[in-house]
Amino acid sequence: MAFQRRRYNYYNRLRRLLPLICGFSGALLILFALLSVFSPPPDDSDRRISKQQINYGVNDEKKHVAVVVFRVPRSGGRLDRDIWRSWNAQLFYGCCNASTKFPNAKAITRSDRYLAIATSGGLNQQRTGIVDAVVAARILNATLVIPKLDQKSYWKDASDFSHIFQVDWFISFLSKDVKIIEQLPPKRGRTWSPSRMRVPRKCNEKCYINRVLPVLQKRHAVQLNKFDYRLSNKLRDDLQKLRCRVNYHALKFTDPILKMGNELVRRMRSRSKHYIALHLRFEPDMLAFSGCYYGGGDKEKKELGSIRRRWKTLHVNNPEKQRRQGRCPLTPEEVGLMLRALGYGSDVHIYVASGEVYGGEESLAPLKALFPHFYSKDTIATKEELEPFSSYSSRMAALDFLVCDESDVFVTNNNGNMARILAGRRRYFGHKPTIRPNAKKLYKLFLSKENTTWEEFASRVRTFQKGFMGEPKEVRAGRGEFHENPSTCICEAKAKEGGMDSRKLGKKNKKEGDEPKEDEDAEWSSDYEEDQTDLHDRGLYNGTRLDYEDMSSDEPELEEMLSD
Repeated sequence: MAFQRRRYNYYNRLRRLLPLICGFSGALLILFALLSVFSPPPDDSDRRISKQQINYGVNDEKKHVAVVVFRVPRSGGRLDRDIWRSWNAQLFYGCCNASTKFPNAKAITRSDRYLAIATSGGLNQQRTGIVDAVVAARILNATLVIPKLDQKSYWKDASDFSHIFQVDWFISFLSKDVKIIEQLPPKRGRTWSPSRMRVPRKCNEKCYINRVLPVLQKRHAVQLNKFDYRLSNKLRDDLQKLRCRVNYHALKFTDPILKMGNELVRRMRSRSKHYIALHLRFEPDMLAFSGCYYGGGDKEKKELGSIRRRWKTLHVNNPEKQRRQGRCPLTPEEVGLMLRALGYGSDVHIYVASGEVYGGEESLAPLKALFPHFYSKDTIATKEELEPFSSYSSRMAALDFLVCDESDVFVTNNNGNMARILAGRRRYFGHKPTIRPNAKKLYKLFLSKENTTWEEFASRVRTFQKGFMGEPKEVRAGRGEFHENPSTCICEAKAKEGGMDSRKLGKKNKKEGDEPKEDEDAEWSSDYEEDQTDLHDRGLYNGTRLDYEDMSSDEPELEEMLSD
């Protein structure tokens, strides 16, 4: 009985507690319901985003993008500088006339000395050889034979000098500097075969006198083979100015090339007052040789690896290290983001000089989204118009050269021969803006862009690009490749205000904060020159070698494939 009484009391107490438990549980449920309704959604910044979403501002009115981490505006924004001109460019001009101490060719040319050269590589690499051949002939007091163009290399272009350049103009313009003939005269009634030899790269005046002159005095006719970059960057001023007379005045393209090239320029101008020319250099061969990796997984590694095996002597590079040291071309998207950060809006027209782009339209899509006005010679000219040139790589390259040279802004994604020659030419003819990405510093910025605002990103791009924009005095005289920095041939006009030089005038006219202070200016100049020194010491920029002496002869010529 006692047990039954205790069990009855237990159930009685439980029955009285049950309504309290149910009431408390119901209150908790109501509280959770209210919290779920009225509490704010989780902050987007707390979410881990596996793939960055970028809005390029093409369809701003659409709200279909749920999360925008990095929003790129349609406009380039308001800047305190003219994005189409270099600062103080009007105070600098090309000057390459010979001095009174430079004797006429008739007075110094020996009648028994003939110098011939055989160039190598693509159009612009051959151009450097032609320019330096004229100077070499002058050093040797020899008559120069019209240079032979490379017809057997990777490019497989059967063009000779007269198909690319105006021969009569070349001979007549340089008549006071060097005697030039179209071919060797016969020797004793028979064709004269010159003695063949090679000179070291960057051979100076003394080198030519010691190495070539003795052979020339004995054989009377010498042909220098593989003639590219066979002349020193550092020569006396009169010889440097002769280089400039050849490069910027004596070498004129033939009338058919000029006519078609000028028509392409006219069509770009008819679309917009200003245009940018971009030498993209994002071809499969370029990327394979550089050893760079762009996140394409096993497919990319397999495709570029198979191309890379063409060059047996190439060692395996660390792709991450290559990118970190600025030796990889920027992707089309990265080029577009850099340009937008520098102030160029989506209304800007771009002409792209490029071969086959790795990844095709998929790679180009982000660049086209940023700059919808996107053109190439194939889109602004018909197949019929390009037919006389399309079978000849050098003539097609000449058309791109003309359109790039006439552009308001030229952007190079690789410091190859075309980029260097155009950079020097644009400096000589008024310092037209020439942008080369500071790839070493931009690399980290591109990696971390999803964690920053557009304003901060753009500000840092503009800071990193100081000294890489083709401005006057960007590089100290005598530094770098002469074809890129022809400082001997650029003169400075004195400003009218109290005889100030251009640098002081620039500081006086600038608003506070527009341009760097003097110590910052020196830092940017040092940054550029450090980059240049590193490239020349290593023989590399964005994966392109400048010296190929160590390559075995049974492989395709790397400088031919990648020179332009």
